[in-house]
Amino acid sequence: MSRLIKQFAIASLLLTFAAPAANANFIDSFFSDLFGPMGGGGRETVRIKQGSHNPGEIIVSFADRRLYYVESKATAISYPIAIPKEEAKWSGVSYVSQKRENPVWTPTSDMRKENPKLPNYVAGGDPRNPLGTRALYLGDSMYRIHGTDAEYLIGQQVSHGCIRMYNADVADLYRRAKVGAKVTVNWNHFNRMQ
Repeated sequence: MSRLIKQFAIASLLLTFAAPAANANFIDSFFSDLFGPMGGGGRETVRIKQGSHNPGEIIVSFADRRLYYVESKATAISYPIAIPKEEAKWSGVSYVSQKRENPVWTPTSDMRKENPKLPNYVAGGDPRNPLGTRALYLGDSMYRIHGTDAEYLIGQQVSHGCIRMYNADVADLYRRAKVGAKVTVNWNHFNRMQ
């Protein structure tokens, strides 16, 4: 039996017998390690100017359409993102106030006015949940850094203010980022080394 077939067999057994909510991090890591980042990838480590940011900080550059997690005084992990529509533009400094696996989604009244066919609620873990598999909440605002049910929109200007990521990438960020981490959101290009 080839190695790939054995890997698929092991993956199938894990999915069959594992409780998805309890083992979501393990399963995300397993598939990411086995097949690489799911959903297009684009995650990379970049060099930054030393001393410009502290490890653990998150910088969102809507101009770059990238989120940067500062890993050390000299490096950051860069992730592709989808950004807010023109009318939903914002910027500022916040912090990660909470983190949730398989968050529930309730559309705002503005979203429902824009699209009356939206459901009132989508359960966490539902593949149609627009928040995807992980969410990092920003301060006391309605804004979040989260996954998506439409990974093909990453890189586009489509959200109502939230920062969307590939589900594999938000799972990676979720493991790294701490509650209380500083988050700077702006429309400037990130000052990285070439």
